[in-house]
Amino acid sequence: MPEYPKPLPVPDADTRPFWEGTKKHELRIQRCQSCRSFFFYPRSVCPKCHSQQLEWVRVSGKAQLYSYAIVHRATNAGFAPDVPYTYVIVQLEEGPRMISNVVQCPLNGLRIGMPLEVTFEDVTVDVTLPKFKPAAGG
Repeated sequence: MPEYPKPLPVPDADTRPFWEGTKKHELRIQRCQSCRSFFFYPRSVCPKCHSQQLEWVRVSGKAQLYSYAIVHRATNAGFAPDVPYTYVIVQLEEGPRMISNVVQCPLNGLRIGMPLEVTFEDVTVDVTLPKFKPAAGG
């Protein structure tokens, strides 16, 4: 696998289960065992009820495009070959929002609310990134 020129995530105690899931091509987010809320980004306490009783759950990977920007000038040299590219916020079917990219879609095909599904890009032997593509039949 060639060297990946972009910044890579550095898993820590809170994020490691998320990255272990992506490596297996599974989208996992946290759910509070006390109030049953799903949330993302990974953290050690529930943002709703402050419980520390959390679990990692594999979710559907279905989402809708919540917001997006088309990047025309890379702020990091590693992204320069990709310009223009999308920077998106997706709303997962389970509720939380996350930042990602939409792939396999022309830039002029992006629509707020469009159905998406997760796809995975193995960028190194250790890191797999979740991205989103238009949902089949959507």
